[in-house]
Amino acid sequence: MMRKQLLIFALFITACLQAQEERSIPIDTMVKTMHEVTIRGARVPYTATTGTQPVWDEAGKPIATLYYTYYQRTDVKDQVSRPLFISFNGGPGSASVWMHIAYTGPRMLIIDDEGYPVQPYGIRDNPNSILDVADIVYVNPVNTGYSRILDKDVKKETFFGVNADIKYLAEWLNTFVTRNNRWRSPKYLIGESYGTTRVSGLSLELQNAQWMYLNGVILVSPTELGIDRDGPVVAANRLPYFAAAAWYHKALPADLQALDLTDMLPQVEDFTIKELLPAMMMGGFLDADRKAGIAQKMSRYSGLSEQFILQNNLDVSMSAFWKELLRDRGETIGRLDSRYLGIDASDAGEGPDYNAEITSWLHSFTPAINYYLREELGFKTDTKYNMFGPVRPWDRGNDHTGDNLRQAMAQNPYLNVMIQSGYYDGACTYFNAKYSMWHMDPSGKMKDRFVWKGYRSGHMMYLRAEDLKQANDDIRAFIEKTLPGKGVPAKY
Repeated sequence: MMRKQLLIFALFITACLQAQEERSIPIDTMVKTMHEVTIRGARVPYTATTGTQPVWDEAGKPIATLYYTYYQRTDVKDQVSRPLFISFNGGPGSASVWMHIAYTGPRMLIIDDEGYPVQPYGIRDNPNSILDVADIVYVNPVNTGYSRILDKDVKKETFFGVNADIKYLAEWLNTFVTRNNRWRSPKYLIGESYGTTRVSGLSLELQNAQWMYLNGVILVSPTELGIDRDGPVVAANRLPYFAAAAWYHKALPADLQALDLTDMLPQVEDFTIKELLPAMMMGGFLDADRKAGIAQKMSRYSGLSEQFILQNNLDVSMSAFWKELLRDRGETIGRLDSRYLGIDASDAGEGPDYNAEITSWLHSFTPAINYYLREELGFKTDTKYNMFGPVRPWDRGNDHTGDNLRQAMAQNPYLNVMIQSGYYDGACTYFNAKYSMWHMDPSGKMKDRFVWKGYRSGHMMYLRAEDLKQANDDIRAFIEKTLPGKGVPAKY
């Protein structure tokens, strides 16, 4: 009896001690596995290295650790000339999961051809991955994915802000490139959404503080990049997106619906630049007849009623549009991808109850990434994978990232930029992306080093199978264009 009681007590103490163990992530570790995938009909063998690498302070003390996954093709003889892609997602606070297992990586989540979730959840080969032409590392900034702060005494301002984020990530990338012997490789940054702010700032920080020069930067669904567009510009710039979304939902007049999307949109863009913007500059002093005429054309191009547009003084907010466009059908449309439909508790109201697209994406991405990293790549931890992590408050002050990218391009004649946008993206609209491109280099001296590509989907345009193939092919073409011939100097 006594022995039994002692045994129970011992088990109790052991359980208590185990319960007191902190759930933590290794500071500096990696797991490497071997794989192969068929891309564009050809076999591609590769290694996947996944793990953590520290962020150090100036005294050399680890204050955080970043989780990453690095894919490297193994049958390449000339590693020196093989490009390295460094991939970031956005938020801020978003993990690298989205582009990792849906866009450029060798494995992708199981979804239907339009990007909607299907069961059973899982992972399959990505026949469109760019791993055939470039190695790729997916980086998770602090508090995203498995990345975590280690030193609780370090101020959060060290990580959570436009410029703080850029500074510590540039240092981290220096270490990663050194550890993996990639200094001689052509290098590219690719960022999505807030990740475009991140990579635009990194382009200059890497050059000026780490002496690391790039061949290309790819901006997927770019943010404003600190480029001013307040007042009438921000309001007027919404209309081309309104037209695209309304066209998709067949809410435009018959003559416009009869046109292809890319034949219709130039009309809207021309009206926006030449008529709508000058009219909105007049504000409340706009002549009543002219205001009525503008509202009539806006109605034609947006699918909204003239009355609704006039009630909003021509300045219809995004949330109002998402709620109003299909109100008579009892449906709302998605923010990040307006192909997605939602249903609200009430058809009345000023905006949707929820973002239809993000709930759909989390539905399929979350089980896929948690399965994939643990069971296929062998990284096992009790730490939660943060699809979206706690990073707020985020200091958005002194955002000059668009100008940073322009300066990096001016200093580095090799550096080119490609912008990829979905027509149905209501968060980072395709027309705002064009506007950023037009205004990033006011001199126009580098406009031949910019390229813009549009796709018939939303923020994550690669979720649609047709756009996944095209967008990756566009990256391949961009790489080919931006790899200079042997011995071609970087000079003007």
